[in-house]
Amino acid sequence: MRRSTRLVSSSRDVAGISNPLVPPNEQGKAPKLNASSRNKRPSPADSDAFESEASEPEEHKPVKRQKTSRSVPKRNHGSSEFCSHLFGSAAANSAAPPEPCTLPQRHHNTSYHRPLLLDRRPSRSALLKWFDDTSTARGMPWRKDWIDPKSILDSAELRSQHERRAYEVWISEIMLQQTRVAVVIDYWNRWMAKWPTIHDLAAASPDDVLAMWRGLGYYSRATRIHEAAKLVCGDAIMNGLLPDDVIELEKKVPGVGRYTAGAITAIVFGKASAMVDGNVLRVLSRQLGVLGDVKTDKATIGLLWMAAQALVNAVARDGDGNAMLSEGRRGEVQEQTEASDRPGRWGQALMELGSTVCTPKPNCAACPITTTCRAYAEGLQHATRERPGKKVQSIADIEDACAFCNPFEEYADLDNGGSETATKASSKSKGVTAAKGSKKQASLQSFFFTQHSQTSTTKPKTETLSSERPDAATFEKISNHARKFPIKTVKKAVREEETVVCAIQRKSDGQYLIQKRPEKGLLAGLWELPSHMLPDPDSTNTKARKAEAVEFVQTLVGKDWCKQTKPVKELGSVPWLFSHIKLTMHVYLFTLEDEVHVPTDDGIGKRTRWTKDVEGESMGTGMRKCWSLVKDCI
Repeated sequence: MRRSTRLVSSSRDVAGISNPLVPPNEQGKAPKLNASSRNKRPSPADSDAFESEASEPEEHKPVKRQKTSRSVPKRNHGSSEFCSHLFGSAAANSAAPPEPCTLPQRHHNTSYHRPLLLDRRPSRSALLKWFDDTSTARGMPWRKDWIDPKSILDSAELRSQHERRAYEVWISEIMLQQTRVAVVIDYWNRWMAKWPTIHDLAAASPDDVLAMWRGLGYYSRATRIHEAAKLVCGDAIMNGLLPDDVIELEKKVPGVGRYTAGAITAIVFGKASAMVDGNVLRVLSRQLGVLGDVKTDKATIGLLWMAAQALVNAVARDGDGNAMLSEGRRGEVQEQTEASDRPGRWGQALMELGSTVCTPKPNCAACPITTTCRAYAEGLQHATRERPGKKVQSIADIEDACAFCNPFEEYADLDNGGSETATKASSKSKGVTAAKGSKKQASLQSFFFTQHSQTSTTKPKTETLSSERPDAATFEKISNHARKFPIKTVKKAVREEETVVCAIQRKSDGQYLIQKRPEKGLLAGLWELPSHMLPDPDSTNTKARKAEAVEFVQTLVGKDWCKQTKPVKELGSVPWLFSHIKLTMHVYLFTLEDEVHVPTDDGIGKRTRWTKDVEGESMGTGMRKCWSLVKDCI
């Protein structure tokens, strides 16, 4: 079920803006952009050892980019007008779908990105059937049959079942952010066994919730879930039942963003809500042939979100002939359809496809919807060397030249799989040129002089790609082309830090001093052995580190600490990797005499206390490894 990312505030998954296709400089001050991700939802976290907390897992904060001159067409479409133009029924009847782009130029209009799935109901049905056949393969306990309101006549019973189901889906979706499915299954089962209802969770203690979350990483998720559960249960209207409306969910429930709200309303309540995590962004980028940045480019993300909404509308309409059009509060065209299991199945099908088939390294041979995939068609055309005839290009269409896709030339030579390393190398080699010129598909001048004028009298020659199933070598070429979608952004370098971790034992009763971390930030709200960041790790040696540890402990317990019974010991070092930090923890053991008084209200207040049961405290996995060194020594 997500998923990489996406995880990944009081939380909005992507730009919840009224016009996601208009650049910030045309809208005034741009709001913060957030996006989500999963199989794990795509993220750097590859195991339960990942514990990054610097950014919200459900959201992607935008990277500030330098303003450069652009010679590409402006994205000046109003969202409602643009959505109707590209995703409405009129667009389906206006002309035949454009042929696959010719490589390496990939010149095309924005209309090229109309999802072929919108106009091909058999392909939509094929994806749903594929999901129905594979949905149980990975044994996800949160995947259950849809609750049909028509089958439950008792309104109280229906409310009770919706309350329980919404809670189950909510917990699974939050756990799946930044975490692999295989890891989440066990956590979800244990969570539900301990707190089977949202009311049980609301009554739990914060320490119990953090303890249950131990090892999943991104601990602020657990804190937000707990706070949200108390709010939902304490609200006179909700009274334990999550809202069945996307906007209301985002507005009222802390930690629920656009993606999570869509998942709950579609899967639980059967509404036509888009579910777009990192996997779905990748799938749609390839289906629509959008060679763009799906992590930080809000226009590209907005385009794919609108495509996702149009698709779920179509899927819901497939099962309901009485659909009514309306305009949503984000300016998207929504449809009022009868609730059914179709929207939830569709959203999960796209996520499952991105998790298992349309991965960063796709298995195009196993995909059930290759006939609607732009990236597949381009790759097949390129692999078989079959070229469509030259198309007559109207001069009037030049203004519609695509402003979403990046120049394909920067990625054309990455035929060995489009690895991130190769992409970084390409970015470096083309960095100067890209900074001076356009970042997008092509300039108007380039677009103009590489197209044929409308005055051409040559009738375009049409060729049809072979309908035979490609062989293994062809599939490899197709997959290599598909891997270029979406573009891979260069990850920010992981910074290296070092800390001294001080286990301070009181001789009289064997208890240890522990501190609680702040409620926000890295490892929020967890307990730890007192720790101190080294100011300049590169200039410290063993002797300097020990001196830093001693000075730090003095600030906690006073200089009377010198009356220790044993010399200070360095027990070893624990390397630990977060998504944004490579941390090395150097562990020291201090033993204090009975008469040494350690204040617990010297500015830290309740965040410092003694404990005999360090093992039972809510600590991160890395800190537990430090504690293991201490246990081995005593």
